[in-house]
Amino acid sequence: MIIMGIELYHQPVMIPEVLHGLYVQPGGRYIDCTVGEGGHSQAIIEASEPGGQVLGIDADPEAIQVVNQRIDSSKKFLGINCNFRDVRVTALRYRLAPVNGILFDLGVSSLQLDKESRGFSFRRSDPLDMRFSYDQKITAADIVNEYSEFELADLIYKYGEDNNAKKIAKIIIQNRPIKTSLDLANLIKSNIYLNKKKKRIHAATQTFQALRIAVNDEMNALETSLEQSISLLGNGGRLVVISYHSLEDRIVKNLFKRESTECICPPKTLICNCDHKPSIKIISKKPFIPSDSEIEHNPRSRSAKMRIAEKIK
Repeated sequence: MIIMGIELYHQPVMIPEVLHGLYVQPGGRYIDCTVGEGGHSQAIIEASEPGGQVLGIDADPEAIQVVNQRIDSSKKFLGINCNFRDVRVTALRYRLAPVNGILFDLGVSSLQLDKESRGFSFRRSDPLDMRFSYDQKITAADIVNEYSEFELADLIYKYGEDNNAKKIAKIIIQNRPIKTSLDLANLIKSNIYLNKKKKRIHAATQTFQALRIAVNDEMNALETSLEQSISLLGNGGRLVVISYHSLEDRIVKNLFKRESTECICPPKTLICNCDHKPSIKIISKKPFIPSDSEIEHNPRSRSAKMRIAEKIK
């Protein structure tokens, strides 16, 4: 895909919907919390001309290196290597607050799946790593080869939502040590039967998802960064989040619901004493999804769900 004359390896999802959801305006200030190769950032820069500014952050240092080479800094773009759980301190450091819009495009990019050698993909014999940043200590190999059978089963079920979690954990224990992503994928594929509804996906998909989430502490980071993002928005600013599995979407949905509600007291509380004030309004109760045409041209977009909230006083 080519945006602003630059060829992108990763095809950004739902670009028109993102620009509409963010309500991008000329001269606006925006943050792309998962910049990747910069496809969404480039589109936002183009739509916010003249005078628009974009701060793109990513936990992957190689992604930042790529995006800073691809997007001309004269276009008012700044790419910073940090985890999005630090979005508030990063925005304040570079004096980019309040902002008009913040975007999260969650999940793994094509850069990581297809080019990196970190074990994100089960199609190659790469080391079992799965860290977004090498500064992180724990790797997927540590979990696979050191966790107990109970811990593995719990992790795969919790973060992979896989009903075969106990069986997969037992298989892993019996075949340790496991050194590469391909070894792990083949081991699961040869021992786990998928029903007709699931046969279109690889048997190891949910296990790899669970390992990646655990290695990068993604769920805690997401909730923390969403809360920070709301505080960074100016009045009327938009928060757009694209998620790719139910765990992420549930966090976004629940946080949006909580922060758009007058009272968050427990259900059986007779008199409200929480003093909670809504900080956002939800733009649409149902998530936006890619068009049939987009899914046809970019199959990785098929599970995408986009939710939008707007900051209120």
